[in-house]
Amino acid sequence: MINEKLEKAFNDQINKELYSEYLYLAMKLHFQQLNLQGFVNWFNVQVQEEHAHAMGMIDYLDERGGCCVLEAIDKPVIEGKTILEIFEQVLKHEEFVTSRINHLADVAEEVKDRAALHFLEWYLKEQVEEEASVNGVLATLRLIGDDKKALLMIDKDLAARTFNPPIIG
Repeated sequence: MINEKLEKAFNDQINKELYSEYLYLAMKLHFQQLNLQGFVNWFNVQVQEEHAHAMGMIDYLDERGGCCVLEAIDKPVIEGKTILEIFEQVLKHEEFVTSRINHLADVAEEVKDRAALHFLEWYLKEQVEEEASVNGVLATLRLIGDDKKALLMIDKDLAARTFNPPIIG
């Protein structure tokens, strides 16, 4: 049976993962309006990844005899007006998620739950990859500036991204 404090921390993180899915869905819809299908694809992959992250934690709670309690998901807010600003928001959001997964690992350490720590290792590595991916897009966006042809080239590159269902745990 999972520790009550750790179960609450997992439920909090599940809510954050579902919010991430919702935020990236809103961003996907924004890029659909701009007819930038590569960016639409990039965010669609993000939506699928965040959903998989939440489901992995839900399944883990179930395996450990815990209970998942779904809470209301806040309305997503896109803060940026430009593509660069939106991706700066994505990086800020991913850094926040990393801090929350680190907090979840801190709780697992505090209650001496080694199984949970082992489980969370995948999520910690995933966050390194998430931040690196966003930083890569940001670097390219900064490089191209206002060049519309270059923007269409990055859009084409982002269209090639695919979702690979994770093997969590």
